[in-house]
Amino acid sequence: MTEHTPAPDTDAVDAITAQWYDVRPDLDTTPMAVFGRIYRITKAMGDEMERTYNRYGISRGEFDVVATLRRSGAPYTLSPRELSATLMLTTGGMTGRLDKLEKAGLLCRAPDPHDRRGLKVTLTERGLALVDEAVTAGLEVQHAVLTTLDEDEVRTLTALLRKLLAGVP
Repeated sequence: MTEHTPAPDTDAVDAITAQWYDVRPDLDTTPMAVFGRIYRITKAMGDEMERTYNRYGISRGEFDVVATLRRSGAPYTLSPRELSATLMLTTGGMTGRLDKLEKAGLLCRAPDPHDRRGLKVTLTERGLALVDEAVTAGLEVQHAVLTTLDEDEVRTLTALLRKLLAGVP
C-alpha cells in the first residue's frame, strides 16, 4: 500500500487553467478543471490497479472478467455474450481474455447444456481464490487513496459523481 498525502492548495490542473486564462480570459475553464482531475485520477488509479493485479498474474482487463464471474454468484457461470455485454467488450476481445484465463486455469469453457451452439464460462476453484485475493488487494489500494477524505466527503463525492455520471450522454 502506498501512503497518500492531502492534496496541495494548487495542482497541475490549476496551472493549465491559469495558462488558458492568461491567453483566453474569455473562456470558462471550469469543465476543464473538473474533467482534467477526473482524467488524472482515473489514469493514476488505473495504473495502480494494473500493478496490483499484476501481482496475481493477471491484467486489469482479465481481473474484470474473473470479477464479473465472481459477482454473478455461485456457480460463477456466464455465457461469453453475457460477459461481453457486462464488460462492454467485443466478442473478439473477450475471446482473447478467455483464452489466457483458461490457459492459466482460472476459468473453464464448456458447452451450454441448454443451447447446442452456446458456451458457458465458469470460474475454477483456483480462479475463485485468486479473484478473492485480488479484489481485496485492489480495495486496500483504493481505501488508502480515499483516506485523504473524511467519511462525509467520501459520501458527498460519491453522490456528486453518481449525479454527474447520470448526465453523461
